[in-house]
Amino acid sequence: MANNKIVLIGGGNMGRSLLRGILKAGLTSAEDFTVVDVDEGTLGALRDEYGMRTSTDAAEAIVGAEVVILAVKPYILNGVLDGLVPTVEADQLFISIVAGVKGAYISKKLGKNNPVVRCMPNIAAIVDAAASGVSACGSATPEHLDIAEELLGAVGEVVRVKENLLDAVTGLSGSGPAYIYMVIEALCDGGVRMGLTREVSMKLAIQTVSGAAQVVRESGEHPAVLKDRVTTPGGTTIAALNVLEAGGLRGMMIDAVVAATERAKAVAEETSAEASEDA
Repeated sequence: MANNKIVLIGGGNMGRSLLRGILKAGLTSAEDFTVVDVDEGTLGALRDEYGMRTSTDAAEAIVGAEVVILAVKPYILNGVLDGLVPTVEADQLFISIVAGVKGAYISKKLGKNNPVVRCMPNIAAIVDAAASGVSACGSATPEHLDIAEELLGAVGEVVRVKENLLDAVTGLSGSGPAYIYMVIEALCDGGVRMGLTREVSMKLAIQTVSGAAQVVRESGEHPAVLKDRVTTPGGTTIAALNVLEAGGLRGMMIDAVVAATERAKAVAEETSAEASEDA
C-alpha cells in the first residue's frame, strides 16, 4: 500500500479515525492522502494536524487515486456519487463505510463497474481498537479485499464476511460498544451501591472488562471455560452468576444482537429505497 494515492471523502469522526490510523501505520504518506469535505473548517483542522492534502472538489481529488474511501452520511451519498461520474476510472477501488447502501448500488451509480468493498467499523476506531467487518462486492477481487483489510486493520481487528452478513456485524460489533458501556456503567453503580467511590468503581469496572477481554484473546480459551475457572463452589462468583442467569442476562444479550441486526436490515431497506428514488 505504501505511496498509493488515497482519497477520503468525508472528514467526520470515522473518516478522521481512518486518516489517523492509515498515516500512523505508514500505509501511505500524507502527500498521497487527500481528504474531501464541504466544511473548510474541518479541512483546515485536519490539514494542520496531519499535513495531508485537502479539497472541496471530490471529482478533481479522485483523479489518479487508487483507492477512494466513502465516509459520508447515506442521505448525501447520491450527490457525492453523481459528482464523481465525470472523472471516475473503472480500476479505482471504492471502500464504503456508508451504512445501509449495498455495493452494487454504488458501483451502478458510478457507471463503470468499479470494485467496491463495504466495511462496518465501530466507534473504537478512535483508539485503534475497532472491530470491523469487510465484504467484497461485485467486481471486487480478493486483492481488493486485501487492500481494504489492510487499511481497516490500521484501526483495529478485521474479519471478512459476505455482504448479506454485514447487518449481523452491525448488530454484534457495530452496536456492541453500547452494550458494553451499559455493563461498565452497571458494574460501577454496583460498586457505588456497596460503598465504593464512583471514581474507584469506574476504574475497577473498566479494568475488569478490559482485562477479561484480554484474557479471552490471549488464552484462546472459551469464555465458559474461563468463567468456570474463577467460579469457586459455594463462593461469591457463583452467587452472582445465579442472579445474572435468573435475570436472563445471556438471553437478553443474544436478543439485543438480534434486535440490532433486524433494525439494521430495516434501515438498509429504507436507505436503498430512498437512494433509488433519488437516483
